[in-house]
Amino acid sequence: MGRSWKIGTAFGIGLYVHWTFLLIPALLFWANSESLLGGLVSVGIVFALFGCVLLHELGHALMARSFGIPTRDITLYPIGGVARLEGMGSRPIEELAIAVAGPAVNVVIAAGLWMGLTLAGLTPQLSLLGGSLEGADSLTELILMTLLNANIILVLFNIIPAFPMDGGRVFRALLAMSYGRLRATEIAFQVAKFVAAAFIVSGLFRHVPGTDYQVSPMLTLVGFFVLFAGRQELAMLRYQDARQRGLIGDEPWVVEPRNVIEMPYGSEAAPSEPDFSGFTWDPRHGVWIEWRNGRPVGACSVGRAGRPW
Repeated sequence: MGRSWKIGTAFGIGLYVHWTFLLIPALLFWANSESLLGGLVSVGIVFALFGCVLLHELGHALMARSFGIPTRDITLYPIGGVARLEGMGSRPIEELAIAVAGPAVNVVIAAGLWMGLTLAGLTPQLSLLGGSLEGADSLTELILMTLLNANIILVLFNIIPAFPMDGGRVFRALLAMSYGRLRATEIAFQVAKFVAAAFIVSGLFRHVPGTDYQVSPMLTLVGFFVLFAGRQELAMLRYQDARQRGLIGDEPWVVEPRNVIEMPYGSEAAPSEPDFSGFTWDPRHGVWIEWRNGRPVGACSVGRAGRPW
């Protein structure tokens, strides 16, 4: 994913910011360049908002820690934060708790801002669909109102059942209680594909089709992220399930793992991070490659009928 810079450590977890994140404050400052104060305020709100996103990811990480699951690091991207957990729990209830912990942090932040504004004698305003906050009488009030609405939007957005977003993980955990993790993931990803398509279309049109509701073009990137990340996690689970059950070609979607060292994988399959652990898709050979600490250790084709999804 390119270069990231470490900005600190919290609870023993490394905090990073990806270089692409800096494009957001730069673009906002440029868009408000006619007013130096306006540009600085816009940039300040962005950093405050992503501070809330960082707390959101720490909520996931600390809940995971309570179940004995460590977090490698947390990285901020333009579309949000990513906490790289070592797992989501061995039981559905653990994944459910971990997934809910992030939005719960934003609920607490929003409740605190609402209470603070009320105690200050101000009337909190909701502007969840892009309306203006014209009732704000001061810059401080405007910033607090903006953060209040942003945290509420984060909660509402994250409960959308688009796996592997938080709502999708809650959906998967509930399904797993009856169907098992693999089948639950397959169902959750099928639902997520429709949600991702809606994200992509809405982001391209800059509004929800058939309505006047304005949306950010970043929603298109979120849609593609949902498709890619969900497909990757589903492939990983299918691979793990095949290895655990010892299936070698007994079903149409299982192919015997192969030794990638003997195969000529090129730059299309190689991860950009030197210590990457996970899976990458090689379109030339039609296989998923498993990496551990930057080295290929296995490969398999786990898509139904030869497809990766």
